[in-house]
Amino acid sequence: MIDTHTHIYMSESFPEGPQEAVGRAVESGVELMILPAVDRESAAEIATLKADCPTQIRTAMGLHPTEVGEDWKEELEDIIKILSPTDPVAIGEVGIDLYWTDSNLKLQKEAFIAQIKLAKDLGLPVIIHCRDGLDVCLKCLQQAACELDSLPPLIFHSFTGSPDDVSKIRQVCDPFFGINGVVTFKNSGSLPDAVKEIGLNRIILETDSPYLAPVPKRGRRNESSYLPFINSKIADILAISPEDVDKATTRNAKEIFKI
Repeated sequence: MIDTHTHIYMSESFPEGPQEAVGRAVESGVELMILPAVDRESAAEIATLKADCPTQIRTAMGLHPTEVGEDWKEELEDIIKILSPTDPVAIGEVGIDLYWTDSNLKLQKEAFIAQIKLAKDLGLPVIIHCRDGLDVCLKCLQQAACELDSLPPLIFHSFTGSPDDVSKIRQVCDPFFGINGVVTFKNSGSLPDAVKEIGLNRIILETDSPYLAPVPKRGRRNESSYLPFINSKIADILAISPEDVDKATTRNAKEIFKI
């Protein structure tokens, strides 16, 4: 299995040491973990963990929409300087977040489109964070597609939407969808139906650790070692074996991230 999105590097969440959490993940069957940056501080923590666990860790560099301010260009430059030497496999996580505020929406859109262009220049996929802003996100993708002629490969990280959302997204692009612990929740809404709509060939696994721990670990700090619970739930939804989900999602992750 590959955890395609984990913040296991966060020292405040893993005071015993992120390296120990990496070890537990490997013991649970997780062969690789992709660590996305959100700001310059996280980039530095990612670089440190990558140096400590080079075999198990891959990196992604990007500026999270909630961290976008007037100086976003300078902060993004710092992130790139820190993480470029780690051979990042993606640009992320980037996108649109209107859950907390829309006061910086103009800057969010500018930063998102700029980072899509960066991904295209570097030949990397984009890990998209989209919270309460799907229509805006899709308009940004359409604008970028017009300016670039074509989009880089895309991942809708932490996807929790409906089958209708899947259809709406597919009118603009044909991304992969990162499915995490929310799919195991009783109140996951129409997400199980969305998983069926997406289909196994476009699903990748993620924990989004330390957030959104899956059942039966819900309420605890999440970590990459819990990925098998997500894998098993997707198998239940699709009525196939966990081994088949593992094989397909690992293949998908290796395809899009070129790992």
